[in-house]
Amino acid sequence: MASTENTSATTGTPAAPSARAQATTEDGTPATAPASAPRRRWDATDLALVAVFAALVAGSALVAAIPVGGLGVPITLQTLAVILTGLALGPARAFAAVGLYLLLGFAGLPIFSGGRAGLGVLAGPSGGYIIGFLLGATAVGALTAVVLRRTSAVAGAGRRGTLRPVLLFCAAMAASIVFIHGLGILGMMVNAKLSLTAAFLADLPFYPGDIIKNVLAVIIALALHRAFPDLLLRRVRRGTARP
Repeated sequence: MASTENTSATTGTPAAPSARAQATTEDGTPATAPASAPRRRWDATDLALVAVFAALVAGSALVAAIPVGGLGVPITLQTLAVILTGLALGPARAFAAVGLYLLLGFAGLPIFSGGRAGLGVLAGPSGGYIIGFLLGATAVGALTAVVLRRTSAVAGAGRRGTLRPVLLFCAAMAASIVFIHGLGILGMMVNAKLSLTAAFLADLPFYPGDIIKNVLAVIIALALHRAFPDLLLRRVRRGTARP
C-alpha cells in the first residue's frame, strides 16, 4: 500500500508552508535565504557610498587636531570616521573607502592630519596609525557583518536591541586596539626609534578619546541601519551581496 506521503506527492497537493519558511526578521525580510542565491556585484550606490565615506575620513582629518606629546601624532576625529565606515559599510566597501582615501593622500592631496600628503607620511611617527586605519576599518566591518547576522536571529526586539550595541562596541574596540593602536605603536618604534614601553606609553593618551569615539560610532551606525536597512543589515542577512 502506498504511503500518505507518496499519495500527496503524486496528486500534486501543495504542502503547507512551514513556520520557519514564513518567519521574518525585524525589518520584514525572510529569516532564511536560499543557499544558492547569487552574490550581487557592486552597483552605483555602492560606489557612491565608498566615495562618500572616503570623503568623510578625509574631512575628519582636517578638523582641528589636539597635539599629544612631542612626536607630532595628534588626536583627531579620524578614528571615529574610520570605525564608523566599517560599522556602516561592512568589510569590502570599508576597505575600498579607506583605501581610496589613502591612495588620494599618497598621490598628493593634502588630506592627512595637519594637511600633509604623499608617501612621506609613512616614515613619520603616525605612519603606523595610517596603515592601521585600513586594516581596522576592514576588521570592524567583518565583525559587524557577523554581529548583525547573529543578532538578527535573536528572539525579541528588546533583547536584540541590548545585545547588538554591546557587541558592536566590542568589535570596534577590538579592531581599534589590535590594528590602529597596535600598528601605531609599531610605527613609533620603527620611525621614532622608541622602545616598546615608550611607544606604548605614548599611545595611551589616545584611549579615552577612542572609547568615546567608538561609542558615538556605534550609536550613529545603529541609527543608519535602522533608517536604511539596505545599507548593510539586509545584505549580510540574506547573504546575497558583498557587505
